[in-house]
Amino acid sequence: MTVYSDSLNPDLLDRIPLDAARVLDVGCNAGALGLEFKCRNPATRYYGIETDADAAAIARTRLDEVATTSVEDDPFPFGDTLFDCIVFGDVLEHLIDPWRVIRLLSERLTEAGVMVICMPNVEHWSFAERILRGTFDYADQGLFDRTHLRWFTFETTQRAIREAGLAPYDVLPRIFDRQQAISFANAMRPALETLGIDVQHYASRAAPLQYVWRATRQPIPTMAVFSSMLNPVGGVSHVRVIEPMAALATCAGFTTRILGSFDPGPVDPNQPRIFIFHRPLLAGNPGLAPIRRLLDQGFVVVCEFDDHPAYIPVLQRPDIQNFRAVHAIQTSTEPLAEVLRAQNPEVVVFPNAVNRMQAPRNFTDSSHLTMMFAGINREDEWPQYVPALNAVAALAGERLNFRIVADRGLYDALDTPHKHFTPLCDYDTYQDLLAQSEICFMPLNDTPFNRCKSDLKYIEAATFRVAALASPIVYADSIVDGGTGLIFRTPQELQQRLVRLVANPDAARGLANAARADVTANRMLAAPIRARAAWYYSLWERREELNQQLLARVPELALPAEVLHSGA
Repeated sequence: MTVYSDSLNPDLLDRIPLDAARVLDVGCNAGALGLEFKCRNPATRYYGIETDADAAAIARTRLDEVATTSVEDDPFPFGDTLFDCIVFGDVLEHLIDPWRVIRLLSERLTEAGVMVICMPNVEHWSFAERILRGTFDYADQGLFDRTHLRWFTFETTQRAIREAGLAPYDVLPRIFDRQQAISFANAMRPALETLGIDVQHYASRAAPLQYVWRATRQPIPTMAVFSSMLNPVGGVSHVRVIEPMAALATCAGFTTRILGSFDPGPVDPNQPRIFIFHRPLLAGNPGLAPIRRLLDQGFVVVCEFDDHPAYIPVLQRPDIQNFRAVHAIQTSTEPLAEVLRAQNPEVVVFPNAVNRMQAPRNFTDSSHLTMMFAGINREDEWPQYVPALNAVAALAGERLNFRIVADRGLYDALDTPHKHFTPLCDYDTYQDLLAQSEICFMPLNDTPFNRCKSDLKYIEAATFRVAALASPIVYADSIVDGGTGLIFRTPQELQQRLVRLVANPDAARGLANAARADVTANRMLAAPIRARAAWYYSLWERREELNQQLLARVPELALPAEVLHSGA
């Protein structure tokens, strides 16, 4: 009996549709892949088939249902259940008749279901080298696994998928030693040229150790989505660009790419395509030039923006074209959408969401609690609460620690030795600090700018099982006061509620657990990603109408790109 290492293939994971309601993992081993996928989509039902009884026993503690059987002996252990995704992760090469298994299991895909297959590549350079040196021998795992019964190339895998009645729509080569493959191909150059084999083409075939394929029951339309991105600051880029683009790429037919510029490079003229400007500054004719170039390439152009523009000084210039000179706008809240519709009627709201539920790491010592505050440009939000915070700090002593990120003013105003300051940091560091806290302090004053903000800090805190202590602005629409967090309206109420949490850590943990359950059920990125995909397709289908509306708003876009670029 052999149980492989409890690891997962990240390229396989990233190709399972994030919103899949039912997933079947054939050869699930101990369930590591399914365990991680359920952190991303807790609502999914994840099924496994595994021959090894010990591995299946572990998988049964992680997945929803596991059958201990051979897929060749019993291809349908879950009856007539249909799946949105069926996964073969390095399994088919172990089967006597993998072609039959693919064909049979394809019948259990839903109409829009996806089959994801990872297969080793027998053309890998190391295989040929061992044959030539006479040192070929089997190993316990990997390309030379002694339990491999079948060998596949790019072409034979593609053929097997098509003969099963499926339509392959993308393939990812997994390459770990490209330079070694090139060196081997160059060493073999005389023999390859004698055989009439192009050396570069051979190197491209010999480099992948594995291929990850995706296929559907019917050919599907494809769409390319490109996005520019600001340098990551405070998590905005992650939540509004990086994570949604990664989620969208799991949807059948979508390819995504994040750029550091406004130039997508060469594009397929026959493929639907969207370009998203992340928080751009498009000023005057030079600002219109990249939009005009994208229009010339046939793109539908979208602006991603998540703050009230009237309170951002640089956007008060009369020649700013961020919102009028694009086909559509995507934003994070309905109040902000209403503001933006004054400049462009085509606005959609994609509320901020969590891409992955995190394992709790806090509440390890009930005699100490840590309250965290993290904020950029929030110097006006906390001064009125400093006396209340200091009063609680004096009462609690070492039982209450403060963790302040970025805001040195608040750190200096706290009259306690039990505090720690972290300068502006990257998002991973911020999340790590949050995970080590038990309470998150979220004050927002009642201003037009703040009313348009999102509840991102609440859902981030809930993800790490941190109790929210928040003002009613923004957060009262998300937090059930006394249920999934605590709302304060005055400094006195903040003081009373913070004392309550310090005195009763179990109450704080209860609030945090309830918030975690709330976000798990209602604010995971997996749930709305299909609506995002549908909106992009809708924009593409209406592009002629949207083009007409765009040129009516900004007729200067009809000028040649070089004129706009010159600033004329």
